[in-house]
Amino acid sequence: MENQMQVENYRIQKPEMWAGNIGDEEIKNRIKDSEFAKRQIDEGRDYCYFLDKKYYTSNKENSEYVCMAYTLNEPGNLERASVSDVIVEENEVYQIHRISVLRDGVLIDKIPDTKIKVLDSENQSSGGVLSSNKKINITIKDLRLYDVLILEDSRIKEFTARDFLRKEFSKYVWVSPDNYWAYGRFTFTFINEREQTIAYKKTFFRDEQGHVLEPETSFLKKGEQFVIEEQNYINPVDSGREIFPYIDFATDSNWKDLSNYIVPIYEEIFNASSLQDFAPNLVEKLDAIADQDEKLQFAIEYVQNHIYYIFNADEMNGHKPQEPSVTYENKQGDCKAKSVLLKVILDYIGVDASVVLVNFNTDYYIKYYLPSLLNFNHVVVKVNYKGEEYFIDATIRDEFGLIENRGFMYFMHYLEVKKDQELQVRKSYKFPYFCIDEKVDLNAQGNTGKFTLSTTYKGSRANAMRRYFKSTNKREIIDTWNSFLFYALNYSGDRNGTDVRNVFKDAAIDVVSDDKRLNEVKIQYTAVVENPYFVDPQKNRFLMYFDRNVVKAGARDFMHKDLPFWHNFDSEKYEINLHTDQKIDTEEKYTIQESTIANPYFDYKSRKKIHKNGASVSIEYHPLVNLEIPQNEFEQFRTDHHTVADSNFGLGIDIIEPGLMNMLKFSFKKKFK
Repeated sequence: MENQMQVENYRIQKPEMWAGNIGDEEIKNRIKDSEFAKRQIDEGRDYCYFLDKKYYTSNKENSEYVCMAYTLNEPGNLERASVSDVIVEENEVYQIHRISVLRDGVLIDKIPDTKIKVLDSENQSSGGVLSSNKKINITIKDLRLYDVLILEDSRIKEFTARDFLRKEFSKYVWVSPDNYWAYGRFTFTFINEREQTIAYKKTFFRDEQGHVLEPETSFLKKGEQFVIEEQNYINPVDSGREIFPYIDFATDSNWKDLSNYIVPIYEEIFNASSLQDFAPNLVEKLDAIADQDEKLQFAIEYVQNHIYYIFNADEMNGHKPQEPSVTYENKQGDCKAKSVLLKVILDYIGVDASVVLVNFNTDYYIKYYLPSLLNFNHVVVKVNYKGEEYFIDATIRDEFGLIENRGFMYFMHYLEVKKDQELQVRKSYKFPYFCIDEKVDLNAQGNTGKFTLSTTYKGSRANAMRRYFKSTNKREIIDTWNSFLFYALNYSGDRNGTDVRNVFKDAAIDVVSDDKRLNEVKIQYTAVVENPYFVDPQKNRFLMYFDRNVVKAGARDFMHKDLPFWHNFDSEKYEINLHTDQKIDTEEKYTIQESTIANPYFDYKSRKKIHKNGASVSIEYHPLVNLEIPQNEFEQFRTDHHTVADSNFGLGIDIIEPGLMNMLKFSFKKKFK
């Protein structure tokens, strides 16, 4: 074999006592081609004869054991089985117990044909991400189609001194298996060897009719086990429209006790030293700023831009926050360190602030999860200022503006680091400004159109646009705008396949202004358009401008039985002016059509002005965001977005062609339509 039998990150050995021991004959007896198995294999589905999974937790370690046997009837599965990677954390050991194949009724040990390499994880030190994770690369020689592969392994994570949260609290989420696979036998066992009681909560399980059952919560004392066992099993979940059933295991606790556990840890860090002692130069700069709004802006941007963000994956749930004096001295820290430093600075300037725990990735599920500090994976700062509530992510760079103009973060649940706290639900939000304020001018004279697009971006949009212009080649930016306008002006309907650079001549785009206090970026695009009219197959000409970004396809197409729609659209304003030297149909149905929508979750209004040689439309869209739309209100929400999509997201004007016959044709059409 081309590797040592024991190294730091992996070992080849027998399973631990808690995992049990399964012999070769029992393995072979479990691999039987039942009628269920034959039916799955005949349908071309790979088949798992058995999957035995165990999770073991104590105050010293978290460990996971898996023993499984599955077919290699598909070339893709054969390739994945031949070369695989296992990522292990710091102080975690991957134990290999068995790698075998059943071939023509004979059980063959493949460990001698296995090559194992231990590599650094590729993202180590990339972009401020520090990780001592290792990647164990496993290559198994001479696997063949129609083999049955048997894998038996464990992952043993022993706690170090800085894993104090993991020692004190357990958190594990079991998710029902992938519904691609059919299982002859499926078993999951949770083993509690902790001193503390562990609660477990079954969520999104369903009855025989597919209706979601009420969550069930039960408890495991030390030495007790929870077992799920299924025979001839295919997970029935509709993965496109249903949430997979899962069981949340967590040390039994409540939010109040958890907040009181974490508060002293942070208080000790907050009070370790004063800002005047460890950052006199920063204090001098803060004291020199007279305006409190600007002082607050300076404090936020100092921590965001001058303190380098270091994400240490192994320590996120594992150690106390770094002292602010160390963060300031080293000019680097993780989200906890940067948030603590920002709070200390805000305390100094007299701004009410607190550290809060969040998890943007699983925010939706937190309301279903059992209370646990391990539900969270990120730390931000909550700021109360002039009667308003703001949340600042200290790890973000290149954000600007007074606090009311800065980017908005979307999330719902958080735990504030204060005494006696419950899990809090963030309020919904309405932008006090337009995130996009855009003016479109197209003036068609003869066979040429002069086009101007002026856009003001604010808040998160302004931050994103600055980054985009900083990192993107100007030619690429112009091509992006050209491509968007090619569709907005409906040129894709009569000249599809044309090089957009030949349609939009002398195209130019520039940042007109950038106000970092208001956090506003103004951009202007100009071009000369050859053949500005869209021409239909009947040779009718139109000037059209429809911005498909206004149509929220995600809202119109959303289909899910369990997930409510998460509403996070920007506020928008558009003024579209189309002018021509031709006579237009001033009474055409869609040209004059206006709309007013007063949905509980958004207001939408379009108003038009029509004259003999053109028309204008003003569109305003005001959403109520950062909330989930209840399912019993969603269909009306969807219907109202369909109304927006029904020619209410732009402007089109019909040209009346000169000449007597064209005038007669137009009059005839008006009379009988």
